[in-house]
Amino acid sequence: MSSNALTLFILFLNISLFPTISALNQEGLSLLAWFSTFNSSNSAIAFSSWDPTHKTPCRWDYITCSKQGLVSQIIITSIDLRSGFPTQLLSFDKLTTLVISNANITGEIPSSVGNLSSLVTLDLSFNTLSGTIPDEIGKLSKLQWLLLNSNALQGGIPTTIGNCSKLQQLALFDNQLSGMIPGEIGQLSALEVLRAGGNQGIHGEIPMQISNCKALILLGLADTGISGEIPPSIGELTNLKTLSVYTAHLTGHIPPEIHNCSSLENLFLYENQLSGNIPSELGSMQSLKRVLLWQNNLTGTITEGLGNCTNLKVIDFSFNSLVGQLPLTLSSLLSLEEFLLSDNNISGEIPSYIGNFSRLKQLELDNNKFSGEIPLVMGQLKELTLFFAWQNQLYGSIPTELSNCEKLEAVDLSHNFLTGSIPNSLFHLENLTQLLLISNKLSGQIPPDIGSCTSLIRLRLGSNNLTGKIPPEIGLLGSLRFLELSNNQLNGDIPYEIGNCDNLEMLDFHSNNLQGIIPSSLQFLVDLNVLDLSANRITGRIPESLGNLTSLNKLILSGNNITGLIPRSLGFCKDLQLLDISNNRITGSIPGEIGYLQGLDILLNLSWNSLTGFIPETFSNLSKLSNMDLSHNMLTGTLKVLSSLDNLVSLNVSYNKFSGSLPDTKFFQDLPDAAFAGNPDLCINKCYTSGHNKSIKSVRNIIVYIFLGVIITSGFVTLGVILALKTQGATLHRNFDEGGDMEWAFTPFQKINFSINDIVTKLSDSNIVGKGCSGVVYRVETPTRQVIAVKKLWPIKNEEPPERDLFSAEVQTLGSIRHKNIVRLLGCCDNGRTRLLLFDYICNGSLHALLHEKRLFLDWDARYKIILGVAQGIEYLHHDCIPPIVHRDIKANNILVGPQFEAFLADFGLAKLVSSSGCSGVTDIVAGSYGYIAPEYGYSLRITEKSDVYSYGVVLLEVLTGMEPTDNRISEGAHIVTWISSEIREQKREFISILDQQLILQCGTRTPEMLQVLGVALLCVNRSPAERPTMKDVTAMLKEIKQENDDIQKPNFLHKDIVTNPKVAVHCSSFSRSCEPLIEIPSSSYQIGN
Repeated sequence: MSSNALTLFILFLNISLFPTISALNQEGLSLLAWFSTFNSSNSAIAFSSWDPTHKTPCRWDYITCSKQGLVSQIIITSIDLRSGFPTQLLSFDKLTTLVISNANITGEIPSSVGNLSSLVTLDLSFNTLSGTIPDEIGKLSKLQWLLLNSNALQGGIPTTIGNCSKLQQLALFDNQLSGMIPGEIGQLSALEVLRAGGNQGIHGEIPMQISNCKALILLGLADTGISGEIPPSIGELTNLKTLSVYTAHLTGHIPPEIHNCSSLENLFLYENQLSGNIPSELGSMQSLKRVLLWQNNLTGTITEGLGNCTNLKVIDFSFNSLVGQLPLTLSSLLSLEEFLLSDNNISGEIPSYIGNFSRLKQLELDNNKFSGEIPLVMGQLKELTLFFAWQNQLYGSIPTELSNCEKLEAVDLSHNFLTGSIPNSLFHLENLTQLLLISNKLSGQIPPDIGSCTSLIRLRLGSNNLTGKIPPEIGLLGSLRFLELSNNQLNGDIPYEIGNCDNLEMLDFHSNNLQGIIPSSLQFLVDLNVLDLSANRITGRIPESLGNLTSLNKLILSGNNITGLIPRSLGFCKDLQLLDISNNRITGSIPGEIGYLQGLDILLNLSWNSLTGFIPETFSNLSKLSNMDLSHNMLTGTLKVLSSLDNLVSLNVSYNKFSGSLPDTKFFQDLPDAAFAGNPDLCINKCYTSGHNKSIKSVRNIIVYIFLGVIITSGFVTLGVILALKTQGATLHRNFDEGGDMEWAFTPFQKINFSINDIVTKLSDSNIVGKGCSGVVYRVETPTRQVIAVKKLWPIKNEEPPERDLFSAEVQTLGSIRHKNIVRLLGCCDNGRTRLLLFDYICNGSLHALLHEKRLFLDWDARYKIILGVAQGIEYLHHDCIPPIVHRDIKANNILVGPQFEAFLADFGLAKLVSSSGCSGVTDIVAGSYGYIAPEYGYSLRITEKSDVYSYGVVLLEVLTGMEPTDNRISEGAHIVTWISSEIREQKREFISILDQQLILQCGTRTPEMLQVLGVALLCVNRSPAERPTMKDVTAMLKEIKQENDDIQKPNFLHKDIVTNPKVAVHCSSFSRSCEPLIEIPSSSYQIGN
């Protein structure tokens, strides 16, 4: 406590002990008693006017008195009191206004609050009050304003609220309330504002009695569990201006009776399951300003009557199934500022009347079936800042008139059939930050005017028919981060001036006709992550100075005419994950420094060059590498150094001069002969010391004898196993009675030193470490003291025929998977009925146990390492396996954690293997586990890679918050995705409060990273599968977050003061496919209300 506060406290004690020396009345003493409970260091300054020598508190700050000298108003806002509820004030029977808002008061609201019978206004908003709303609140018959929003209140809305007959404003949003909206709410005939959103535990339908609240102006029930249909009686609320029930579970049609709400200005029903047509009756609602119906199941056409709503400022019908053309009647919407129709099936031409929308700021028509040309009148839109029309069927040229839109910040016309040249004038738009014209049929040259557009951050012109040289003026774009000109017909040299774009993160010129040398100026692009110059005609050497690019992740120079040596300086690019310099004319030996690139995990491709010498011994350090191609060179020596690369999944060393024997590992044994072809001195199958036929015949005889011996021995072993199984105790008999008399087939996928008998004899109940829908898991210690995990899949139903061949084929696929973040499958056993899978045993157990059983605290470094490892494992399944493997059941329980917090993805691919097991809850295609299942499974029953992405996003939220997907700390019945979405959307407190508070306490300096990962998680749990990133993108984002903490930013064209659409703007156009989550929470969400 500060010295000022201490002085006041001592003075208060003196007054209490010797009241005769003070004339301060009882109300003043009560206020001082409350003041003594403040725990804030600045309270003495804020309350310095509270002088105990006064007779009354009427001249004190924050206090107002009546003519009789009694306290009538207490108004304290935005002062950190750190105190409990002011029970000391409950005797102030003349108090009409009690406002203690955003003051950090805690505790419960006492039932005695009902004694404040004169109260007109009670505002306790933006605190941390807990407990329930007391029934006694109904005693406050004079109450007009009750503001309890943004606390931690629980329980239901008391039915006694109906007794507060004069109530005008009721704000209960952003708490943890549950239950249904009481019908007694209909008794509040004077009610003007009802806001109860952000309480996910509130459920049930909108009560019919709400229609009795004839004075209602704002009804906010957003981000709740409200379900059912919108009652037709809503039309009786003729004074209603805002109906806000978004991110809920509304179904059915939008009732046509809504048109009777003649005063309605804001209709926010987005993110529900509404179906049917947009009612034509909306056309009679002349007061409408904003209609947000995105992310529903609306069908049909856009109603012509909407053109009568001439006050409309925002229309957002995105993410529905609307069809047809834009009606001509919309031409009268001259006040329109945002017109958003993304992701529908709207067809026809972009109407020319759009040019009359002089106030239009955002136009999003992407992902539809628009055809025809871009109308020239677009140039009349002087206020336009964003124009998205990508993924349509537009043709013709880009109108030069578009450059008249002087405020344009982002243009994306990608994936159309546009022709002609890029207008020079576009590059004179001073505010343009994003220009994306990917995958069209544009031709001509890149104009030198490009140098005038110094605000550009992203320029993507790939997959067109552009010709000519890259203009040197491009070096004037100092803000440029992403430059992609790939898949064109550009020629000439790469301009030296490109080195002036010192903020570049991606430079992609692949598949052109570029010539000349790689400019040494690239060394100045120190933030560069991706450099792709492949499939050109570049000559000269790889500059030594590329070693300065220490942020480089991917270097791709393949398919050129590069000569000289591989520069040793590349060893300084420690973050390299992919190095491809194949198909060139590079000579000399492979520098040993390449072997120190321990981050190299995607690909090392040096093929089709003229390299000589041995494979460097340092290559044994490339433990993360999954793909290596050294083929078509003149390399010599042995392959022994590669034997320790356990993570390799593909290797090609064909057409070199290697010699000696292959490494004796399972990986090399399984490689096809084509991987070693063209190495005459390399012993692939067998090595001979002489070529005599007699020696060959002798060897053949020995092989025959060995083969016969193996068969005989195997027979005895099999017989022994069967006998052993038959003599097991009751437990083993119970485990293996299905098919126990059938022969065991044992297929190892790794080098092992135990037998099937060593395994089956240990499968007793005492060794069970887990059970799931796929089977039982045992911890088994082999005779050599190796500990493995054995999963016994649930038995096949007796009526089903054995499918050993199918099982073996599927397991063979799983056994071929090799990745550092996927638990290793050692082998499988099958006797026709019982199926066993043998895995490495991971000592730290599951991520779920570590997070929720609190056996070990995971700091942020450990959690980040785990989530990145899991992402890399899923990325491998999705992008590097042919065909791709969908995991189907990603959850915290299926993520195992090693001794150094390495993550291992388990149970991948088992969904197919157990699909016939009959396990409760398992469908024909296992959909996953409760809480992690992607929402689209509920209506499509389809599982795709994007379903895995959603489940992974849930795991990210679980790691960040420390909560389970359906945690009992979240409002009743709510899911973690819904809860976090509401926290962000409503801004009821700082985002940091979403995170695991123990994590914040111990790792607070890493909070920016955590919030960035939160942004990635929100992208992954997008309700639309098409909007979710790929796992390759997710992995790239997570790695980028670790490298540089300021990568996640709001795009320049989405400022809070211009966005009126209260949705989290996570754009997924081709503009945002560069893996940056763009999360923008508009400020208008609080004013508009739930």
